[in-house]
Amino acid sequence: MAITQKRPKRKTSGGRYRAWRKKRVHEMGNLPSFTKLDKKTVKVVRTLGNNQKRVLLSGDIANVYDPKEKKYEKLKIETILESPANRHFVVRNVITKGTIIKTEKGKARVTNRPGQEGNINAVLV
Repeated sequence: MAITQKRPKRKTSGGRYRAWRKKRVHEMGNLPSFTKLDKKTVKVVRTLGNNQKRVLLSGDIANVYDPKEKKYEKLKIETILESPANRHFVVRNVITKGTIIKTEKGKARVTNRPGQEGNINAVLV
């Protein structure tokens, strides 16, 4: 069954909306990618207007910004320390926005959405 991003079948009161049309292609959605800590794997997804979106399925290198030196560096991610999205993501090695990762230079916080943007950007903490 297709995943859509249209209005739900039920109202906030619990009553049902009357179905007035079928699902449309422009209302389609995707399952979350749950970017893992592993060798880099990217999936290319076709979007509206025949454009392409790169979905990062797994990655082990982050573009880390050092605020003291005002420079970016590509650093290897060693482990995931904490995740504000879900405490179980730490055990599963899932990287989301706001996740604290351990790199070669120290702790860093992920500043982008890797599952939607295709890379991992972070800032040293």
